[in-house]
Amino acid sequence: MLDPGQGYLSDYRRNGFVAGLPIFTRAEVAAIRSRIETLEADHSEGAGGHDLAQFFRVNGHVVIPFLAELARTPVVLDAVEGVLGPDLLAWSVELFIKEPGSMKTVSWHQDITYWGMGETDDEVTAWIALSDVSVEAGCMRFIPGSHKGSIARHEDTFDADNLLSRGQAIAGVDETKAVAGPLRPGEMSLHHGRCFHASGVNYSSDRRIGLAIRYVTPAVRDHAPGRDWALPVRGEIPAGGWDCLAGPRALFHPADLALYDRILAGQSATLSEGAEQSVGMYAKGEAK
Repeated sequence: MLDPGQGYLSDYRRNGFVAGLPIFTRAEVAAIRSRIETLEADHSEGAGGHDLAQFFRVNGHVVIPFLAELARTPVVLDAVEGVLGPDLLAWSVELFIKEPGSMKTVSWHQDITYWGMGETDDEVTAWIALSDVSVEAGCMRFIPGSHKGSIARHEDTFDADNLLSRGQAIAGVDETKAVAGPLRPGEMSLHHGRCFHASGVNYSSDRRIGLAIRYVTPAVRDHAPGRDWALPVRGEIPAGGWDCLAGPRALFHPADLALYDRILAGQSATLSEGAEQSVGMYAKGEAK
């Protein structure tokens, strides 16, 4: 169990991120990776009119049971509770996969820019390495202290090699201030939704696989318009602007696929607001 007295909370609050927290053993990582790669082999065509890549990048926990299970991992929740408090929801569970030699990158951005949650502090991303996420493999880089500012202006690039939904990027970031956050298999980083971060090309000989779980508190919707969906994972069940998920019935269950479509439609208006072209990641059959 992670002990807040170890200093990770002070580092997180000062810098907006912390890296290298131990979560899974090598054997556990191997088992999780095997399940991901079995899904890729057995369901390469996707389901319900969606590519598998779309499920991996958008709300996979709605239709893939083991992704919902990972969001409930006790040691992860212990660390996140130290940041956000005892009442936790998983808003999104995503996989970021860069093949060896792939030119895919993630530009400098802030996570919460298009999430419709405002400039909240009640969100944190837990990013867990399921392979060796070294500097060579294109690990994340962070700008310390950038979370203390407001949401910066982002430009939509829709770059085909950018893993972000709109290819959104912050211009003029001083990369001399960037700090790399390499992770060994099974290690985790936490970063604030306003912390500037990016990642580069995977020059390693292995796949670079990361599991990103976006946690929020029920209070996020107290000052945000509309409603949203989330999976309660610890503490009290929220009311207010939340529709709570119970977790998938089975892999790609028809009822869960129908729910996935409703959630996608509901979130796409918020996540695509102001975009000058279609945000394919949130359109049926158009995922990157």
